[in-house]
Amino acid sequence: MKRRSVLITFLALVLSCPAALAQQPAQSGKGQIWPNWVGSWASSQQIPEPRNALAPADLTDATLRQIVHLSLGGKTLRVHLSNAFGTAPLEFTSVHIALPVEADSPKIEPSTDRALSFSGRPAVTIPAGAEYISDPISFAVEPDSSLAITFHLAQPPAQETSHPGSRATSYLVRGDHVADADLPGATKFDHWFNIAGVDVEAPAGARSIVAFGDSITDGHGATTNGNDRWPDDLARRLLAAHANRSVLNQGIGGNRLLLDGLGPNALARFDRDVLAQPGVRYVIVLEGINDIGTFGLKGESPKSAHDDLVERIIGAYQQIVLRAHAHGIRVFGSTVTPFVGSDYYHPGSLGERDREAVNAWIRAPGHFDAVIDFDQAVRDPADPHRLLPAYDSGDHLHPSPAGYGAMANAVPLSLFAH
Repeated sequence: MKRRSVLITFLALVLSCPAALAQQPAQSGKGQIWPNWVGSWASSQQIPEPRNALAPADLTDATLRQIVHLSLGGKTLRVHLSNAFGTAPLEFTSVHIALPVEADSPKIEPSTDRALSFSGRPAVTIPAGAEYISDPISFAVEPDSSLAITFHLAQPPAQETSHPGSRATSYLVRGDHVADADLPGATKFDHWFNIAGVDVEAPAGARSIVAFGDSITDGHGATTNGNDRWPDDLARRLLAAHANRSVLNQGIGGNRLLLDGLGPNALARFDRDVLAQPGVRYVIVLEGINDIGTFGLKGESPKSAHDDLVERIIGAYQQIVLRAHAHGIRVFGSTVTPFVGSDYYHPGSLGERDREAVNAWIRAPGHFDAVIDFDQAVRDPADPHRLLPAYDSGDHLHPSPAGYGAMANAVPLSLFAH
């Protein structure tokens, strides 16, 4: 009887503390401790809209070199390739990594070029809708540094999987040139294709923070190849504080909570972009402005319709909190930033009222594990419905690099201490 009561007490503690379990090193059935893999870089996948897609001929017998910026360093890493939106298997005939000479150049340091393998093989065929992780490779990378990922495709994907808002330049040439030190004459574009993440083997206490949002998280208005989005700036603050935390940018331009936009809606992509991220312990949610803005594009709607919109947005937040907590992940709600004067949405008084109602719910105690007040960080004190001019990229919707810096500075680093 005593043994049974001890077991019940233990189970009660386990069920009440999923976050504590998430902090423990994973063990195999034989007691072996697995490596602590933590995401150092990530991007959300979607079907590119036609203006950001490549022609099938461009990806036939093609080499694509793409530069990503890591937040956490390590001595061993692995790379995630994605065919998430492909409608047929996709073969990568070879995949290499190297240190780039510059963040905005196709040149790599030849001595650092290494071939990746997948189950010991240099080529990999990824089923439709799937993602593959490379074998671990000994490859030292510094925090806040760049990595070049280069792969060759013999045949193009049946449907492209991409992240259009890379804010980073990629390079495309015909033929297999994955190991070449330079790609002269390469076609350039500011999109990523088929790369979803880079993990590093990290100390036991290291964890990742997912920045989950729309174009303001994705970095519209940031400097191309400058890595000055607010998640980038937050990662640098954490590095300076020796916090052993990475920041994974899972923003998608035009993303919404309630409907698909240029990519899947937030609830539809939550499992892949948040729950599946290696080492995830925290998620910062910045979503809702596109739901409010696009609703206003329909023209005048009665107040009851606006009230219903606010309730449905709040319901989506509650779903995110429930799903994250079920996996021991802490959820930080971020207030929606000002957008009066927006060149695209032209919000009226009811739209601004919707934003204020949503922000009031976010700020209220007991809804999120903590609140990050991005609205307060970037609004104009003289006109709180608008972005501060110094923080405005010019479209009165997206912050400038200075605005993104202010957002990163508004995040209390103490949130990530446990």
